[in-house]
Amino acid sequence: MDLATIVGIIGSFTVVAVAIFIGGSFGAFVDIPSILIVLGGATAAVLIRFSLSGVGGALVLGGKVAFTHKKVEPREMIEEITQLADIVRKSGPLGLENVEVSDPMLAKGAQYIADGYEAAFIRDSLERERDLYLERLEEGQRIFKAIGDSAPAFGMIGTLIGLVQMLGTMDDPSTIGPAMAVALLTTLYGALIANVVALPIHEKLGAKSKLQEVNLTLIIDGILQIRESKSPALIREMLIAYLPEQHRAQLVEAA
Repeated sequence: MDLATIVGIIGSFTVVAVAIFIGGSFGAFVDIPSILIVLGGATAAVLIRFSLSGVGGALVLGGKVAFTHKKVEPREMIEEITQLADIVRKSGPLGLENVEVSDPMLAKGAQYIADGYEAAFIRDSLERERDLYLERLEEGQRIFKAIGDSAPAFGMIGTLIGLVQMLGTMDDPSTIGPAMAVALLTTLYGALIANVVALPIHEKLGAKSKLQEVNLTLIIDGILQIRESKSPALIREMLIAYLPEQHRAQLVEAA
């Protein structure tokens, strides 16, 4: 569970809601036509840019990574890979069959080693899975970016619609209020959706995508080194290169 994402979104909407309650009635800020213009228009614009089959899967994966994805530290991954290498050194490849592994990719690689697959097959299979996963994650990132771009645009479209309605009925004062509400609230809704939900998730997916690429590549290299029967100490030394400079000394001391 990524608490930062959830707390950030809830906190942003809470600040806006508190400001509304302090300044007046909450009902004045709820307008169904404005919601339809922004949500419906942004959804339609996203469907135009992307395929219908890809939008659902990318949104699900993107939302899962942004809200529920567990952060895995490369240091922890290196230690787990080193432990697997130690098991292979003492018990052979079959010793990996009953070992519990935290990461699905690492578990698949360990199973490949236990089953006796060649290193070339293991590399091709794991790299293909990594690349497809990152591609789907990038697709989700682009979709959230498209939502962030479209929501304010349709907020402006709603503003123009409201202004046209207001100017067209200036002779009837009772219609000025509802038309002005549409004009202003669509801009508000578009700004909130873009700046509180869509664009922050887009940025978070970008950061997590880079971290995942490092972790998955680290796993692939570690699995291949285990397959080549390298010693645990040598594997740790080779994988330390994936860590930032300030974290390398800590891992060496712990070893």
